[in-house]
Amino acid sequence: MDERDKRLLNAIQADFPLVSRPFAVLGLRLCLTEAEVIARLDEHRRQKIVRQIGGIFDTRSLGYQSSLVAMRVRPEHLDRAAEVVNGHPGVSHNYKRDHAFNMWFTIAVPPASDLAWTVERLHEMAGAESTRILPTLRLFKIGVQLDMEGGTGAERTEAAYSDATRPAAGSDGLRLVDVAVIRELQEDVPIVPQPYTPMAHRIGIPEEEFLAVAAHLKTQGYMRRMAAVLHHREAGFRANAMGVWVVPADRAEDVGRIMGSFKGVSHCYLRPTYPDWPYSIFTMVHGQDAQGCQEVIDAMARATGIAEYALLYSTKEYKKIRLRYFTPELDEWESRVRQSLAPANMHP
Repeated sequence: MDERDKRLLNAIQADFPLVSRPFAVLGLRLCLTEAEVIARLDEHRRQKIVRQIGGIFDTRSLGYQSSLVAMRVRPEHLDRAAEVVNGHPGVSHNYKRDHAFNMWFTIAVPPASDLAWTVERLHEMAGAESTRILPTLRLFKIGVQLDMEGGTGAERTEAAYSDATRPAAGSDGLRLVDVAVIRELQEDVPIVPQPYTPMAHRIGIPEEEFLAVAAHLKTQGYMRRMAAVLHHREAGFRANAMGVWVVPADRAEDVGRIMGSFKGVSHCYLRPTYPDWPYSIFTMVHGQDAQGCQEVIDAMARATGIAEYALLYSTKEYKKIRLRYFTPELDEWESRVRQSLAPANMHP
């Protein structure tokens, strides 16, 4: 991988253009031809460095309920419990972590569903000893952008996407054409000169209108950005740590803003605490190794003066997918579970 590859991968993590010929636009920015951009990205996809190019949507703006969930499961039952949890199509990420709460997953459900009911069913089905729902109370930063050009992660910059910067969702709600475009943009963008053309054709509108709707989704806050997502390990980032911090309530806003400013932090949230879970601010840190993660954590501790924290390293990846919106699988899962809970005399 040469320097042009690294600049290209950084560029498409930040923004993939919503124009008819996006690879040509990327080429102009990086002094490459359209053909060179396509060839390089084809190779990075073949090497499994680029996982997907597509729309990254704001779950809350789309009306979905979501949360991080921590489960404590007997170690000998953990793999089976993970299979149960992974069976829910709204579970996009699920990891084993080195903590008493040893399974951590993210889940989203459609507007008409009940998140607490869903998590309670998963708790029962997985045989968990304890389950904690940890929804976002305040978003200080979200956006995975792995620095391919050699940054340490301890550099600081203003968070590109947070509660302070996110646009308010459109008051008129989603239109049918918006949902149709979302269904297309959440799939992997083909690496061809005009990738949006077949998407527009599939839903029966001109490419120009398709791109206008996509831009509308972005300005209205439904889509955070079009971008590439990389396979972390293949891209050289072999370690990630969930740093959780004990922060006084009156300092949460200031501390969260500072922690979210570190480039090595991809996610920074304020979440609820429990008697057995005193940590209120969560930070996801990515590094080339555990030492790199620790260096970012140490820099955050120095910058904030917060010394009480825990680091939860992922030791096994159970599931990692892109959440798909407005598809029938979530409703089908809930229907099956409700049917299984119904009294026997209610079945036909």
